[in-house]
Amino acid sequence: MTTLRSVSLIGAPTDIGAGARGASMGPEALRVADLAAALQSHGVDVLDRGNLSGPSNPWLPPVDGYRHLNEVTTWNQTVHDAVYAELKTGRMPILLGGDHCLGLGSISAVARHCRDAGKKLRVLWLDAHADFNTSALTPSGNIHGMPVACLCGFGPQQLIEIGGKVPAISPKWVRQIGIRSVDAGEKRFVNEQELEVFDMRYIDEMGMRHTMELALATLDANTHLHVSFDVDFLDPDIAPGVGTTVPGGPTYREAQLCMEMIADTGFMASLDVMELNPALDLQNKTAKVAVDLIESLFGKSTLMRK
Repeated sequence: MTTLRSVSLIGAPTDIGAGARGASMGPEALRVADLAAALQSHGVDVLDRGNLSGPSNPWLPPVDGYRHLNEVTTWNQTVHDAVYAELKTGRMPILLGGDHCLGLGSISAVARHCRDAGKKLRVLWLDAHADFNTSALTPSGNIHGMPVACLCGFGPQQLIEIGGKVPAISPKWVRQIGIRSVDAGEKRFVNEQELEVFDMRYIDEMGMRHTMELALATLDANTHLHVSFDVDFLDPDIAPGVGTTVPGGPTYREAQLCMEMIADTGFMASLDVMELNPALDLQNKTAKVAVDLIESLFGKSTLMRK
């Protein structure tokens, strides 16, 4: 069991795929909450690569079911290239978002790296939303509701081709955790594609421990574990700083257990931290909670565990 101990922080300051302004300030808020120092305290070698740059947000209505498609494509291509470059050098990329449409660029790069290295891929999608919309299903046209569908090959050509292979991933590689808001048409589509979803009802009934045991089952040393952590996964009581709050999310303790069980596998090899919106936060509270949980992904625990 190896733990990657060299990490590269990559800021992606854009809210290009979102419905509310402010996620573009997410990377800076995580830095203000001392993410780098927190990781260094766990013996991690941290390089902050600074922020990527891309088109500004034109704030226009949707065209053919998509808002800002060309700008979203440019941003995702930039993210893909940056994440892929870090993986090639053997460093662990941590993408600091930015809205969750960028998960498309990040995960398509991870999938490409796994193809190169002959590794299996498991994606944990921690989120209040399934993000499995298409232009036909979306009520808003906001592309941050579409990245998982795009990764699975359902979306506009320019987005689904970013990682060099269509589809970039199979729905069978994804485990979604904490879901509690899915649009009506999207609900049917998730069901048809047999996406494995552990929604909040499942977590309420079975508990976070059982949920994570299933989500992490069958991982081995040849599996690249990618965690895509949308901060709205958390209950808004502990994480108010997101554009799309949905009540009834995991508590602080449930979220900690989730992260600690991921850390225990030793297989996490890339991470997205998405949708943090400091404009909607209280004194950077949400960023601080996010940093605390990221520390748990890197092995912070109350006692020495055997």
